[in-house]
Amino acid sequence: MPLPPPSDSATALITGASSGIGEAIARELAARGHGVTLVARREERLRELADTMTKDRGVRAEAITVDLGDPEARGLLASQIADLGLEVEILVNNAGFGGGPEFASSDRDRLLQMVRLNCEALLDLQARYLPTMVERGRGTVINIASTAAFQPIPGPATYAATKAFVLSLSEAVHEELKGTGVTLTAICPGPVRTEFMEAAGIEQAEQQTPDFLWMSAEALAKTAVDAAEKGKRAVVPGLLNRAGALTGQHTPRGLVLPIAKRIWRQAL
Repeated sequence: MPLPPPSDSATALITGASSGIGEAIARELAARGHGVTLVARREERLRELADTMTKDRGVRAEAITVDLGDPEARGLLASQIADLGLEVEILVNNAGFGGGPEFASSDRDRLLQMVRLNCEALLDLQARYLPTMVERGRGTVINIASTAAFQPIPGPATYAATKAFVLSLSEAVHEELKGTGVTLTAICPGPVRTEFMEAAGIEQAEQQTPDFLWMSAEALAKTAVDAAEKGKRAVVPGLLNRAGALTGQHTPRGLVLPIAKRIWRQAL
């Protein structure tokens, strides 16, 4: 199924849109004529991006500052979008963050915040907007998962678990939506050049990762939107990433876990 056609009353709601993958997907959708609603916590950056997209692409671009980890704030977000007279016909669940220390050394509050943002906020927005998409008979959801979704990873254990949740939920709901005119696509990138590593406090892991494994946010954005356009269930960009995902899925845990732990500890 193709993406819903652009219209004055329709918008693509993109979370974590102030930089990186979220910004790149917003630009890709705007380039295809879709109005966008940019959501993140950095107000000045969001408004600058929204103004640029309106000027360069001639689309309606709204900027809403919100902490998606807060349930009340998510409710307010939905009200603000409705007050703008907009219907969410494309939802891009991109907001999220990771972390580097092993579980016993991690801050408990940060781990809980990670689950609230990576899982709960994604689930909430999907539950808010999918029913109306189904009623209209058109709509698209893009959920950003990760190659970390395909196996447990000692070190970023909670992050990998949150992305496994995203992938599992996405694939199941994709199947449920068949025949409704609505599609849901999970994107599972490997390393992408964004602020993710810095925010996670694991810049040293970035330095240890070979250049050929990295993908630009712009290339990933095009891959993601193209995959949604084709109604794909899940996409792992890059041949090596696909090979790694298959290995993670099918290698016995007793073999893969010690290797993953050693690689992660060396990277840090």
